[in-house]
Amino acid sequence: MPSPLVRCVVLAGVLPLLAACENSAVAYSIEGNQHALTLIREQPYFWDDEVRQFIVAARLPHCQRKVSIHPGRTAMTEIEVFQAGDQMWALHQGPRWYLASTEECRVQDWDNAAGTPPGPLVGRFQLKDGSAVFTVAAGE
Repeated sequence: MPSPLVRCVVLAGVLPLLAACENSAVAYSIEGNQHALTLIREQPYFWDDEVRQFIVAARLPHCQRKVSIHPGRTAMTEIEVFQAGDQMWALHQGPRWYLASTEECRVQDWDNAAGTPPGPLVGRFQLKDGSAVFTVAAGE
């Protein structure tokens, strides 16, 4: 059995590696805490440079669904959120677009060939001081 000093040295070497993993969730609250779009990012292994990403569309008590979207990188690419209709939002991350509906709690890829937002910018999921946050667009 290793001495307490050896165990402390090994633990001190492993902790920074475990801290490199990302598990975060941040919400865009639409109407209180029962109606929201939530971005979840999970990096289960520190050596993996991909982060699993999910959007949760929720309008409780009617529906709530967690949908996997395309993986991201450990350096988060911001996601812009645009109003796209009644209980519908367009999400834009890098070259990808998604449509999210809280009417039926669905999230799907959207082939927005024109690349034009369907409505006004509501805000963005982004990194601020090393943490994922939702920042409301100016004027909202």
